[in-house]
Amino acid sequence: MMRETALIEANNLSVAVPRSSRWFPSRKPDLDILVDVSVAVKPGEIVCMVGESGSGKTTFGRALLGLVRPSAGQIVFDGTPLPDFSPPSFKRIRREASLLFQDPVTSFDPRQRIASILAEPRRIARSGSVARSEIEELARKAGLVSPLLSKFPHALSGGQARRAAVARALSVVPRLIVADEPTAGLDVSVQGGVLNLFLDIREEFRTSFLIITHNLSIARHVSDRIVILYLGRVLESGPAREIFRAPRHPYTRALLDSEPIPNPAKRREAPPVIGEVPGLAARPSGCEFHTRCAFAQDRCRHERPLQTAISAEHEVACHYPLTPRLTVVGPPPQRLPKTANR
Repeated sequence: MMRETALIEANNLSVAVPRSSRWFPSRKPDLDILVDVSVAVKPGEIVCMVGESGSGKTTFGRALLGLVRPSAGQIVFDGTPLPDFSPPSFKRIRREASLLFQDPVTSFDPRQRIASILAEPRRIARSGSVARSEIEELARKAGLVSPLLSKFPHALSGGQARRAAVARALSVVPRLIVADEPTAGLDVSVQGGVLNLFLDIREEFRTSFLIITHNLSIARHVSDRIVILYLGRVLESGPAREIFRAPRHPYTRALLDSEPIPNPAKRREAPPVIGEVPGLAARPSGCEFHTRCAFAQDRCRHERPLQTAISAEHEVACHYPLTPRLTVVGPPPQRLPKTANR
């Protein structure tokens, strides 16, 4: 059986930023934000990139679309490698991909009404006008009611603004949507509506998603695969059900154990994590996670672990992968209970 070709694939992608500037020169080496990150997203697949704040998740999403210039590695789109990281190389990706910003309201022009905001990407792509019926159809697909099209961005609620951002992303019929913290700041009921919308879009258009989040509950409900990022490096990746059922990296298990349980009668053992996240300027030697890992040994402090295959698609970067502690996981990605359009 032939393996399906990835829609977009990053191979050993790295991003480094200089510590010096024109006014403040420095002889220190560049600061590594991402280090050898490899991620592939197949057509119609939802991949969740999970990690704490400052792990490099947003930087990766932006680098994938050419908004941040990678310093090394390779990006392959629809089977064709990008020749370099110059703006012209990303032109095709940008025509077929959309970015959902973490704060949708600030990404809108406050002087434009929602109808004009939704029409703008399609108008630019066509170099012409867009019919009102097309805008209403976009709004309908995103679950946005027609009266909201005449409003300005500040008049929308958090859920409505998020749906408007999704409608704008759908304006160019993308094959890939990069969603940066798509449910941040929303209450649980509205989060369910947004996640259901993603599943509807995937089903109707076979659109691929790269969802950037620190919320494992989101990944549990919608993801096909999960990538765990820490200090700009992938520690574990694989099918969502397999990772939730038997995480093999101590950091992944700690993230899962830190999920709140809505039952005061149940308690979890303390997560095997100590201390604070080190700064990127003082990146630990060996395994970056060893300074917080309760299972670290001397080898972890000096030797960086390579990606080790646990199964066909499950990999972990750990010298001493954890013994599977089988847990009960929920069903595959499915729609959450419907809520009002808020």
